[in-house]
Amino acid sequence: MTMSTQTHDTPPLYMRLAYAIERQISTGALRVGDRLPSIRKLQREQGVSVSTILQAYFWLENRGCIEAKPQSGFYVRLPHPRTPREPEFRRTSSRPTELGMSKFLVEVVNAANDPANVPFAVSTLRPDMFPNAKLNQIIRKTIQRNPDHSGNYMLPPGYIGLRRQIARRSLALGCSLSPDDILITCGAMEGLNLALRAVARSGDVIAIEGPTYFGVLQVIEWLGMKAIEIPTHPREGMDLEALDSAIKRHDVKACLVMANGHNPLGLVLPDARKRELVELTTRHEIPLIEDDAYGDITFTDVRPKCLKAFDKKELVLTVSSFSKILGGGLRLGWIDAGRYRQQVAELKFINTLASPTLSQMIVAEFIETGGYDRSLRKLRATLSDQVHSIRQAVARFFPDETRVSNPSGGYSLWIELPKNVDAMQFYRAALEHKIGVLPGPIFSASKGFTNFIRLSCGYPLTPDVERAIHTLGGICERQS
Repeated sequence: MTMSTQTHDTPPLYMRLAYAIERQISTGALRVGDRLPSIRKLQREQGVSVSTILQAYFWLENRGCIEAKPQSGFYVRLPHPRTPREPEFRRTSSRPTELGMSKFLVEVVNAANDPANVPFAVSTLRPDMFPNAKLNQIIRKTIQRNPDHSGNYMLPPGYIGLRRQIARRSLALGCSLSPDDILITCGAMEGLNLALRAVARSGDVIAIEGPTYFGVLQVIEWLGMKAIEIPTHPREGMDLEALDSAIKRHDVKACLVMANGHNPLGLVLPDARKRELVELTTRHEIPLIEDDAYGDITFTDVRPKCLKAFDKKELVLTVSSFSKILGGGLRLGWIDAGRYRQQVAELKFINTLASPTLSQMIVAEFIETGGYDRSLRKLRATLSDQVHSIRQAVARFFPDETRVSNPSGGYSLWIELPKNVDAMQFYRAALEHKIGVLPGPIFSASKGFTNFIRLSCGYPLTPDVERAIHTLGGICERQS
Protein backbone atom coordinates (compact mmCIF):
# COMPACT_ATOMS: atom_id res chain seq x y z
CA MET A 1 0.00 0.00 0.00
CA THR A 2 1.38 3.40 -0.95
CA MET A 3 2.10 5.76 1.94
CA SER A 4 -0.28 8.74 1.74
CA THR A 5 0.97 12.31 1.76
CA GLN A 6 1.25 14.12 5.05
CA THR A 7 -1.77 16.03 6.35
CA HIS A 8 -1.91 18.67 9.07
CA ASP A 9 -0.52 17.55 12.43
CA THR A 10 0.11 13.95 11.32
CA PRO A 11 3.48 12.26 11.86
CA PRO A 12 6.15 12.89 9.19
CA LEU A 13 6.14 10.38 6.36
CA TYR A 14 9.34 8.69 7.53
CA MET A 15 7.84 8.20 11.03
CA ARG A 16 4.70 6.60 9.64
CA LEU A 17 6.85 4.21 7.61
CA ALA A 18 8.97 3.46 10.70
CA TYR A 19 5.88 2.78 12.80
CA ALA A 20 4.55 0.38 10.16
CA ILE A 21 7.84 -1.58 10.18
CA GLU A 22 7.98 -1.48 13.98
CA ARG A 23 4.49 -2.98 14.10
CA GLN A 24 5.58 -5.80 11.76
CA ILE A 25 8.40 -6.57 14.19
CA SER A 26 6.08 -6.50 17.21
CA THR A 27 3.57 -8.87 15.58
CA GLY A 28 6.23 -11.32 14.42
CA ALA A 29 5.83 -10.64 10.71
CA LEU A 30 9.50 -9.63 10.86
CA ARG A 31 11.67 -11.62 13.27
CA VAL A 32 15.17 -11.26 14.65
CA GLY A 33 17.69 -11.83 11.82
CA ASP A 34 15.20 -11.10 9.03
CA ARG A 35 16.37 -8.74 6.31
CA LEU A 36 14.24 -5.64 5.81
CA PRO A 37 13.03 -4.76 2.31
CA SER A 38 15.66 -3.01 0.19
CA ILE A 39 15.45 0.73 -0.23
CA ARG A 40 14.71 0.30 -3.94
CA LYS A 41 11.90 -2.17 -3.24
CA LEU A 42 10.29 0.10 -0.63
CA GLN A 43 10.65 3.09 -2.91
CA ARG A 44 8.79 1.25 -5.64
CA GLU A 45 6.07 -0.22 -3.37
CA GLN A 46 5.42 2.77 -1.12
CA GLY A 47 6.00 5.58 -3.60
CA VAL A 48 8.30 7.49 -1.23
CA SER A 49 11.76 8.97 -1.63
CA VAL A 50 15.07 7.33 -0.76
CA SER A 51 15.69 9.94 1.95
CA THR A 52 12.33 9.10 3.59
CA ILE A 53 13.20 5.41 3.73
CA LEU A 54 16.68 6.11 5.10
CA GLN A 55 15.26 8.39 7.78
CA ALA A 56 12.85 5.62 8.82
CA TYR A 57 15.62 3.01 8.91
CA PHE A 58 17.97 5.30 10.86
CA TRP A 59 15.19 6.00 13.37
CA LEU A 60 14.66 2.27 13.88
CA GLU A 61 18.41 1.72 14.09
CA ASN A 62 18.77 4.36 16.81
CA ARG A 63 16.08 2.52 18.76
CA GLY A 64 18.07 -0.67 18.61
CA CYS A 65 15.37 -2.47 16.60
CA ILE A 66 17.45 -2.98 13.45
CA GLU A 67 21.10 -2.91 12.40
CA ALA A 68 22.89 -2.16 9.14
CA LYS A 69 25.27 -4.74 7.67
CA PRO A 70 27.79 -3.45 5.10
CA GLN A 71 26.96 -4.37 1.50
CA SER A 72 23.97 -6.36 2.71
CA GLY A 73 21.20 -4.09 4.03
CA PHE A 74 19.21 -3.67 7.25
CA TYR A 75 18.25 -6.54 9.56
CA VAL A 76 16.01 -6.95 12.59
CA ARG A 77 18.41 -6.81 15.49
CA LEU A 78 16.41 -7.32 18.65
CA PRO A 79 12.94 -8.39 19.64
CA HIS A 80 10.47 -5.56 19.93
CA PRO A 81 10.73 -3.59 23.19
CA ARG A 82 9.50 -5.53 26.21
CA THR A 83 5.83 -6.30 26.44
CA PRO A 84 4.51 -4.55 29.54
CA ARG A 85 2.70 -6.57 32.18
CA GLU A 86 -0.96 -5.85 32.78
CA PRO A 87 -2.26 -4.39 36.06
CA GLU A 88 -2.97 -6.98 38.74
CA PHE A 89 -6.48 -7.76 39.96
CA ARG A 90 -7.04 -7.08 43.64
CA ARG A 91 -10.07 -8.18 45.61
CA THR A 92 -11.24 -5.52 48.03
CA SER A 93 -14.15 -5.22 50.45
CA SER A 94 -16.99 -2.97 49.32
CA ARG A 95 -19.40 -0.74 51.16
CA PRO A 96 -21.85 1.96 50.03
CA THR A 97 -20.13 5.33 49.68
CA GLU A 98 -21.45 8.87 49.52
CA LEU A 99 -19.42 10.54 46.81
CA GLY A 100 -17.80 13.95 47.16
CA MET A 101 -15.48 14.64 44.29
CA SER A 102 -17.33 17.12 42.08
CA LYS A 103 -15.15 20.10 42.99
CA PHE A 104 -11.94 18.26 42.17
CA LEU A 105 -13.45 16.82 38.99
CA VAL A 106 -14.17 20.36 37.76
CA GLU A 107 -10.48 21.16 38.22
CA VAL A 108 -9.40 18.00 36.38
CA VAL A 109 -11.85 18.51 33.50
CA ASN A 110 -10.79 22.14 33.06
CA ALA A 111 -7.13 21.06 32.88
CA ALA A 112 -8.03 18.26 30.45
CA ASN A 113 -9.73 20.71 28.10
CA ASP A 114 -6.86 23.20 28.10
CA PRO A 115 -5.62 23.20 24.47
CA ALA A 116 -2.11 24.09 25.69
CA ASN A 117 -1.75 20.64 27.29
CA VAL A 118 -0.81 17.42 25.50
CA PRO A 119 -4.26 15.75 25.40
CA PHE A 120 -3.67 12.45 27.22
CA ALA A 121 -6.50 13.37 29.61
CA VAL A 122 -9.22 13.87 27.01
CA SER A 123 -11.30 10.87 25.95
CA THR A 124 -11.80 12.03 22.40
CA LEU A 125 -10.16 11.63 19.02
CA ARG A 126 -8.09 14.15 17.16
CA PRO A 127 -10.73 16.18 15.24
CA ASP A 128 -9.48 15.20 11.77
CA MET A 129 -10.04 11.51 12.59
CA PHE A 130 -13.80 12.03 12.40
CA PRO A 131 -15.56 11.75 8.98
CA ASN A 132 -16.02 15.51 8.84
CA ALA A 133 -16.01 15.92 5.05
CA LYS A 134 -18.79 13.39 4.51
CA LEU A 135 -20.87 14.70 7.41
CA ASN A 136 -20.52 18.27 6.12
CA GLN A 137 -21.69 17.09 2.72
CA ILE A 138 -24.77 15.51 4.28
CA ILE A 139 -25.42 18.66 6.32
CA ARG A 140 -25.48 20.78 3.16
CA LYS A 141 -27.87 18.40 1.40
CA THR A 142 -30.12 18.15 4.46
CA ILE A 143 -30.37 21.93 4.78
CA GLN A 144 -31.25 22.25 1.10
CA ARG A 145 -33.91 19.54 1.25
CA ASN A 146 -35.30 20.57 4.64
CA PRO A 147 -34.79 24.32 5.14
CA ASP A 148 -37.19 24.20 8.10
CA HIS A 149 -35.38 21.22 9.66
CA SER A 150 -35.27 22.64 13.19
CA GLY A 151 -38.58 24.47 13.18
CA ASN A 152 -40.24 21.86 15.37
CA TYR A 153 -39.19 19.82 18.39
CA MET A 154 -38.31 16.19 17.66
CA LEU A 155 -40.08 15.02 20.82
CA PRO A 156 -39.31 11.69 22.55
CA PRO A 157 -38.65 9.04 21.44
CA GLY A 158 -36.96 11.02 18.62
CA TYR A 159 -36.56 10.96 14.85
CA ILE A 160 -38.04 7.78 13.40
CA GLY A 161 -35.46 7.68 10.60
CA LEU A 162 -32.59 7.44 13.09
CA ARG A 163 -34.41 5.00 15.37
CA ARG A 164 -35.07 2.77 12.37
CA GLN A 165 -31.38 2.74 11.42
CA ILE A 166 -30.33 1.90 14.98
CA ALA A 167 -32.87 -0.92 15.08
CA ARG A 168 -31.53 -2.33 11.80
CA ARG A 169 -28.04 -2.42 13.27
CA SER A 170 -29.17 -4.14 16.47
CA LEU A 171 -28.63 -7.63 15.06
CA ALA A 172 -24.90 -6.94 15.27
CA LEU A 173 -25.40 -6.30 18.99
CA GLY A 174 -26.85 -9.80 19.41
CA CYS A 175 -30.45 -8.69 19.78
CA SER A 176 -33.38 -7.58 17.66
CA LEU A 177 -34.72 -4.15 18.53
CA SER A 178 -37.63 -2.32 16.97
CA PRO A 179 -37.67 1.46 16.41
CA ASP A 180 -40.20 1.71 19.25
CA ASP A 181 -37.65 0.23 21.69
CA ILE A 182 -35.26 3.12 21.12
CA LEU A 183 -35.21 6.65 22.51
CA ILE A 184 -32.76 9.26 21.22
CA THR A 185 -30.70 11.11 23.83
CA CYS A 186 -28.22 13.97 23.98
CA GLY A 187 -25.25 11.62 24.17
CA ALA A 188 -24.55 8.67 26.46
CA MET A 189 -24.27 10.86 29.55
CA GLU A 190 -27.90 11.88 29.31
CA GLY A 191 -28.84 8.25 28.69
CA LEU A 192 -27.05 7.15 31.88
CA ASN A 193 -28.66 9.98 33.81
CA LEU A 194 -32.14 9.00 32.58
CA ALA A 195 -31.53 5.31 33.27
CA LEU A 196 -30.40 5.91 36.86
CA ARG A 197 -33.33 8.22 37.58
CA ALA A 198 -35.77 5.68 36.13
CA VAL A 199 -34.62 2.79 38.36
CA ALA A 200 -33.46 4.43 41.61
CA ARG A 201 -33.97 7.37 43.95
CA SER A 202 -31.85 9.64 46.13
CA GLY A 203 -30.17 7.61 48.86
CA ASP A 204 -30.34 4.31 46.92
CA VAL A 205 -27.24 2.16 46.42
CA ILE A 206 -25.84 1.58 42.90
CA ALA A 207 -23.27 -1.16 42.24
CA ILE A 208 -20.49 0.05 39.96
CA GLU A 209 -17.18 -1.29 38.66
CA GLY A 210 -13.89 -0.42 40.26
CA PRO A 211 -12.42 1.31 38.33
CA THR A 212 -15.22 2.98 36.39
CA TYR A 213 -15.68 6.04 34.19
CA PHE A 214 -15.58 9.12 36.42
CA GLY A 215 -18.64 10.61 34.69
CA VAL A 216 -20.73 7.78 36.16
CA LEU A 217 -19.59 8.73 39.66
CA GLN A 218 -20.47 12.35 38.96
CA VAL A 219 -24.03 11.46 37.89
CA ILE A 220 -24.55 9.22 40.94
CA GLU A 221 -23.29 11.97 43.23
CA TRP A 222 -25.52 14.67 41.76
CA LEU A 223 -28.56 12.39 42.02
CA GLY A 224 -27.88 11.94 45.74
CA MET A 225 -27.30 8.20 45.38
CA LYS A 226 -24.59 6.04 46.92
CA ALA A 227 -22.11 3.88 45.04
CA ILE A 228 -20.76 0.50 46.05
CA GLU A 229 -17.57 -0.36 44.19
CA ILE A 230 -17.22 -3.96 43.00
CA PRO A 231 -13.64 -5.14 42.22
CA THR A 232 -13.26 -5.51 38.46
CA HIS A 233 -10.81 -7.82 36.74
CA PRO A 234 -8.99 -6.34 33.70
CA ARG A 235 -10.10 -9.33 31.59
CA GLU A 236 -13.07 -10.97 33.35
CA GLY A 237 -14.92 -7.88 34.52
CA MET A 238 -16.83 -7.54 37.78
CA ASP A 239 -16.15 -10.01 40.59
CA LEU A 240 -19.56 -11.68 40.46
CA GLU A 241 -19.22 -13.22 43.92
CA ALA A 242 -18.57 -9.78 45.36
CA LEU A 243 -21.51 -8.37 43.39
CA ASP A 244 -23.83 -11.12 44.63
CA SER A 245 -22.75 -10.46 48.22
CA ALA A 246 -23.19 -6.70 47.85
CA ILE A 247 -26.72 -7.11 46.46
CA LYS A 248 -27.70 -9.31 49.39
CA ARG A 249 -26.10 -7.17 52.10
CA HIS A 250 -26.72 -3.61 50.94
CA ASP A 251 -30.10 -3.53 49.16
CA VAL A 252 -28.54 -2.58 45.83
CA LYS A 253 -31.12 -0.98 43.54
CA ALA A 254 -29.21 -1.17 40.24
CA CYS A 255 -25.91 -2.18 38.69
CA LEU A 256 -24.02 -0.11 36.08
CA VAL A 257 -21.27 -1.63 33.90
CA MET A 258 -19.29 -1.21 30.67
CA ALA A 259 -18.99 -4.62 29.00
CA ASN A 260 -17.44 -3.53 25.67
CA GLY A 261 -14.43 -1.23 25.37
CA HIS A 262 -14.42 -0.46 29.08
CA ASN A 263 -13.25 3.00 30.14
CA PRO A 264 -10.57 2.96 31.55
CA LEU A 265 -9.66 -0.78 31.39
CA GLY A 266 -10.34 -1.33 27.69
CA LEU A 267 -11.74 -4.81 28.33
CA VAL A 268 -14.36 -6.61 26.25
CA LEU A 269 -16.21 -8.99 28.52
CA PRO A 270 -16.38 -12.59 27.21
CA ASP A 271 -19.89 -13.73 26.26
CA ALA A 272 -19.92 -16.33 29.03
CA ARG A 273 -19.26 -13.62 31.63
CA LYS A 274 -21.89 -11.36 30.07
CA ARG A 275 -24.44 -14.13 30.40
CA GLU A 276 -23.46 -14.84 34.02
CA LEU A 277 -23.71 -11.16 34.91
CA VAL A 278 -27.17 -10.77 33.36
CA GLU A 279 -28.39 -13.99 34.99
CA LEU A 280 -27.13 -12.83 38.38
CA THR A 281 -28.81 -9.42 38.28
CA THR A 282 -31.99 -10.94 36.80
CA ARG A 283 -32.12 -13.47 39.63
CA HIS A 284 -32.18 -10.59 42.11
CA GLU A 285 -34.57 -8.51 39.92
CA ILE A 286 -31.90 -5.79 39.76
CA PRO A 287 -31.91 -3.43 36.75
CA LEU A 288 -28.62 -3.63 34.85
CA ILE A 289 -27.55 -0.39 33.14
CA GLU A 290 -25.16 -1.02 30.26
CA ASP A 291 -22.89 1.81 29.08
CA ASP A 292 -22.02 0.75 25.53
CA ALA A 293 -20.51 4.05 24.32
CA TYR A 294 -17.38 2.26 23.04
CA GLY A 295 -19.01 -0.94 21.80
CA ASP A 296 -18.64 -0.02 18.11
CA ILE A 297 -14.89 0.64 18.38
CA THR A 298 -13.57 -2.63 19.72
CA PHE A 299 -10.60 -4.22 17.96
CA THR A 300 -12.40 -7.31 16.70
CA ASP A 301 -13.70 -8.15 13.24
CA VAL A 302 -17.11 -9.02 14.69
CA ARG A 303 -18.90 -6.46 16.83
CA PRO A 304 -19.18 -7.91 20.38
CA LYS A 305 -22.61 -8.63 21.80
CA CYS A 306 -24.27 -6.28 24.23
CA LEU A 307 -25.56 -7.39 27.62
CA LYS A 308 -29.02 -6.80 26.14
CA ALA A 309 -28.46 -9.92 24.00
CA PHE A 310 -28.72 -12.05 27.17
CA ASP A 311 -31.68 -10.20 28.70
CA LYS A 312 -34.85 -12.30 29.02
CA LYS A 313 -36.87 -10.10 31.38
CA GLU A 314 -36.22 -6.61 29.97
CA LEU A 315 -34.15 -5.63 32.99
CA VAL A 316 -31.15 -4.44 30.95
CA LEU A 317 -31.08 -0.76 29.99
CA THR A 318 -28.59 -0.31 27.12
CA VAL A 319 -27.12 3.16 26.56
CA SER A 320 -24.95 4.00 23.55
CA SER A 321 -23.60 7.03 21.71
CA PHE A 322 -22.30 8.31 18.37
CA SER A 323 -19.88 10.74 20.04
CA LYS A 324 -16.82 8.48 19.93
CA ILE A 325 -17.21 7.72 16.21
CA LEU A 326 -18.75 10.84 14.64
CA GLY A 327 -17.86 13.65 17.06
CA GLY A 328 -19.02 14.74 20.48
CA GLY A 329 -20.47 18.00 19.18
CA LEU A 330 -23.37 16.17 17.51
CA ARG A 331 -24.64 15.33 21.03
CA LEU A 332 -26.44 12.16 20.01
CA GLY A 333 -26.92 8.86 21.77
CA TRP A 334 -29.70 6.39 22.39
CA ILE A 335 -31.18 4.11 25.02
CA ASP A 336 -33.25 0.94 25.02
CA ALA A 337 -34.66 1.02 28.53
CA GLY A 338 -36.47 -2.32 28.52
CA ARG A 339 -39.37 -2.38 30.95
CA TYR A 340 -38.49 1.20 31.98
CA ARG A 341 -39.15 2.74 28.54
CA GLN A 342 -42.13 4.81 29.62
CA GLN A 343 -40.36 6.26 32.66
CA VAL A 344 -37.31 7.14 30.56
CA ALA A 345 -39.45 8.82 27.90
CA GLU A 346 -41.15 10.97 30.53
CA LEU A 347 -37.83 11.87 32.13
CA LYS A 348 -36.36 12.76 28.74
CA PHE A 349 -39.22 15.18 28.12
CA ILE A 350 -38.63 16.83 31.51
CA ASN A 351 -34.84 16.78 31.17
CA THR A 352 -34.14 18.24 27.70
CA LEU A 353 -37.53 18.03 25.93
CA ALA A 354 -35.89 16.81 22.71
CA SER A 355 -32.56 16.04 21.04
CA PRO A 356 -31.22 18.18 18.16
CA THR A 357 -33.27 17.58 15.02
CA LEU A 358 -30.55 18.33 12.48
CA SER A 359 -28.05 16.01 14.15
CA GLN A 360 -30.56 13.16 14.07
CA MET A 361 -31.26 13.63 10.36
CA ILE A 362 -27.55 13.78 9.52
CA VAL A 363 -26.60 10.63 11.44
CA ALA A 364 -29.60 8.71 10.08
CA GLU A 365 -28.52 9.38 6.49
CA PHE A 366 -24.87 8.68 7.25
CA ILE A 367 -25.80 5.23 8.56
CA GLU A 368 -28.29 4.51 5.77
CA THR A 369 -25.82 5.33 2.99
CA GLY A 370 -23.10 3.09 4.47
CA GLY A 371 -20.80 5.85 5.67
CA TYR A 372 -20.99 4.80 9.30
CA ASP A 373 -19.77 1.24 8.69
CA ARG A 374 -16.97 2.46 6.40
CA SER A 375 -15.83 4.89 9.09
CA LEU A 376 -15.94 2.16 11.73
CA ARG A 377 -13.71 -0.19 9.74
CA LYS A 378 -11.09 2.52 9.28
CA LEU A 379 -11.36 3.82 12.83
CA ARG A 380 -11.01 0.40 14.48
CA ALA A 381 -7.77 -0.29 12.62
CA THR A 382 -6.41 3.18 13.34
CA LEU A 383 -7.22 3.04 17.05
CA SER A 384 -5.79 -0.45 17.43
CA ASP A 385 -2.48 0.82 15.98
CA GLN A 386 -2.51 3.98 18.11
CA VAL A 387 -3.20 2.13 21.34
CA HIS A 388 -0.50 -0.43 20.53
CA SER A 389 2.09 2.24 19.67
CA ILE A 390 1.44 4.34 22.77
CA ARG A 391 1.41 1.24 24.97
CA GLN A 392 4.84 0.29 23.65
CA ALA A 393 6.10 3.83 24.19
CA VAL A 394 5.00 3.66 27.83
CA ALA A 395 6.87 0.35 28.14
CA ARG A 396 10.03 1.99 26.75
CA PHE A 397 10.03 5.13 28.85
CA PHE A 398 8.40 4.25 32.19
CA PRO A 399 10.12 2.30 35.01
CA ASP A 400 10.20 -1.49 34.72
CA GLU A 401 7.68 -1.94 37.57
CA THR A 402 5.00 -0.13 35.53
CA ARG A 403 2.02 -2.22 34.41
CA VAL A 404 -0.15 -1.26 31.43
CA SER A 405 -3.57 -2.55 30.35
CA ASN A 406 -3.85 -4.32 26.99
CA PRO A 407 -7.14 -2.96 25.63
CA SER A 408 -9.51 -4.86 23.38
CA GLY A 409 -11.43 -1.71 22.51
CA GLY A 410 -11.78 2.02 23.05
CA TYR A 411 -8.68 4.17 23.30
CA SER A 412 -7.66 4.37 26.96
CA LEU A 413 -4.66 2.88 28.73
CA TRP A 414 -4.97 2.09 32.45
CA ILE A 415 -1.48 2.34 33.90
CA GLU A 416 -0.34 1.01 37.27
CA LEU A 417 2.66 3.06 38.36
CA PRO A 418 5.30 1.83 40.84
CA LYS A 419 3.82 1.55 44.34
CA ASN A 420 5.60 4.63 45.71
CA VAL A 421 4.21 6.95 43.05
CA ASP A 422 1.22 9.04 44.12
CA ALA A 423 -1.16 9.56 41.19
CA MET A 424 -2.25 13.01 42.38
CA GLN A 425 1.33 14.26 42.66
CA PHE A 426 2.10 12.70 39.27
CA TYR A 427 -0.95 14.45 37.75
CA ARG A 428 0.15 17.86 39.06
CA ALA A 429 3.78 17.33 38.01
CA ALA A 430 2.61 16.42 34.50
CA LEU A 431 0.56 19.63 34.30
CA GLU A 432 3.67 21.64 35.07
CA HIS A 433 5.06 20.21 31.82
CA LYS A 434 1.80 21.03 29.99
CA ILE A 435 0.80 17.35 29.80
CA GLY A 436 -2.69 16.28 30.81
CA VAL A 437 -3.30 12.88 32.42
CA LEU A 438 -6.10 11.62 34.66
CA PRO A 439 -5.30 10.35 38.18
CA GLY A 440 -6.66 6.95 39.27
CA PRO A 441 -8.68 8.09 42.33
CA ILE A 442 -11.27 9.89 40.18
CA PHE A 443 -12.22 6.50 38.68
CA SER A 444 -13.04 5.08 42.11
CA ALA A 445 -15.94 5.55 44.52
CA SER A 446 -13.56 4.78 47.38
CA LYS A 447 -10.85 7.06 45.91
CA GLY A 448 -8.61 4.03 45.46
CA PHE A 449 -6.13 3.34 42.65
CA THR A 450 -3.79 5.90 44.19
CA ASN A 451 -0.86 4.79 42.00
CA PHE A 452 -2.81 4.54 38.72
CA ILE A 453 -3.35 6.95 35.84
CA ARG A 454 -5.41 6.88 32.65
CA LEU A 455 -3.82 7.86 29.37
CA SER A 456 -5.97 8.57 26.32
CA CYS A 457 -4.75 7.28 22.94
CA GLY A 458 -7.08 9.42 20.84
CA TYR A 459 -4.12 11.14 19.20
CA PRO A 460 -1.45 9.24 17.19
CA LEU A 461 2.13 8.75 18.37
CA THR A 462 3.68 11.79 16.72
CA PRO A 463 7.17 12.89 17.80
CA ASP A 464 5.58 15.47 20.13
CA VAL A 465 3.38 12.83 21.73
CA GLU A 466 6.35 10.49 22.08
CA ARG A 467 8.38 13.24 23.76
CA ALA A 468 5.51 13.81 26.18
CA ILE A 469 5.48 10.10 27.10
CA HIS A 470 9.25 10.27 27.61
CA THR A 471 8.70 13.24 29.96
CA LEU A 472 6.01 11.35 31.89
CA GLY A 473 8.38 8.40 32.24
CA GLY A 474 11.00 10.71 33.71
CA ILE A 475 8.49 12.12 36.21
CA CYS A 476 7.55 8.56 37.21
CA GLU A 477 11.22 7.60 37.61
CA ARG A 478 11.90 10.56 39.88
CA GLN A 479 8.84 9.93 42.04
CA SER A 480 9.30 6.17 42.42
